[in-house]
Amino acid sequence: MAIAAALLAIAPSSAKIRCVDEAQVINGQLAVTPWCEDENLAKVAQAYGARVTGAAIRDNPNLKAQICRFVGADIRVKDTCAGYIDFDRRR
Repeated sequence: MAIAAALLAIAPSSAKIRCVDEAQVINGQLAVTPWCEDENLAKVAQAYGARVTGAAIRDNPNLKAQICRFVGADIRVKDTCAGYIDFDRRR
């Protein structure tokens, strides 16, 4: 029993989530998911110099709002940040 548990701990997980930008690969199809959106937001923010992870964004909604304001109107996170930034405001 202990050997089986050790092998499971060492073996890579086949259930690892794979993302393509903000979309998750599910049975060969792409579906936008909150998990992948947060990972993509973190990746884009890191490109701007922010030290943030997808897990931190998921755990703290205020951090997500701050990162969306920081990244601005970057097209790669437009849909993810739509609730935090008014992209189409015109005066």
